[in-house]
Amino acid sequence: MPASPIEVYSWPTPNGHKIHIMLEECGLPYHAHPVNIGKGDQFAPDFLQISPNNKIPAITDPDGPDGKPISLFESGAILVYLAGKTGKFLPTGDRERYDVLQWLMFQIGGVGPMLGQAHHFRLYAPEKIAYAIDRYSNEAKRLYGVIDKQLSKNKFIAGKSYSIADIAIFPWLRSWENQGITLTDFPHLKDWFDGISARPAVQRGVKVLADLRQPITGDKEREILFGKTQYEKR
Repeated sequence: MPASPIEVYSWPTPNGHKIHIMLEECGLPYHAHPVNIGKGDQFAPDFLQISPNNKIPAITDPDGPDGKPISLFESGAILVYLAGKTGKFLPTGDRERYDVLQWLMFQIGGVGPMLGQAHHFRLYAPEKIAYAIDRYSNEAKRLYGVIDKQLSKNKFIAGKSYSIADIAIFPWLRSWENQGITLTDFPHLKDWFDGISARPAVQRGVKVLADLRQPITGDKEREILFGKTQYEKR
């Protein structure tokens, strides 16, 4: 009997792309439901039922661990769940598993937030604040340097094998120019980046919902994404 598709509530952002890529890499059937974060879809009551932090992505798997549906939010948790479900991209040996998990946490705690701030202050902030631009651009360069050094010793982020650490980090580096980065300054990272970019499942994953995304130009969109709407009690 064919597996029931996983319902994916997402948008074509780095965090969304993580899950799109993972699903494609695992060969799992899924339906992608757009959550247009520029229009405020993330605040809809139905979405908040499965993602109480009003962030994409979130999933519902009709075939959960106990045979019953399960819903999950937070992209890192979803990656770990999908790896456990399929037995792919997360080693079973303790040492190798923790190597992957520490680099996954590096993305969640460092790469995502810091590169996101660099992106925000360089492109979207209503006023150009030199201190913020310098702070987060410099932190972006530092993080790229950490990754480059790791990849000077390893084929993939967490060692010899492609894993959810690679899947988590790659989408955040696709906007390197907007983060003030010159990719050729990090040759080991660039080689890895080019290799990941060439994977067919990655190419499919980054196209999911991509035709729906538009540049943020209007004041209403900016307010929804960055203004008081974010902080209303729900």
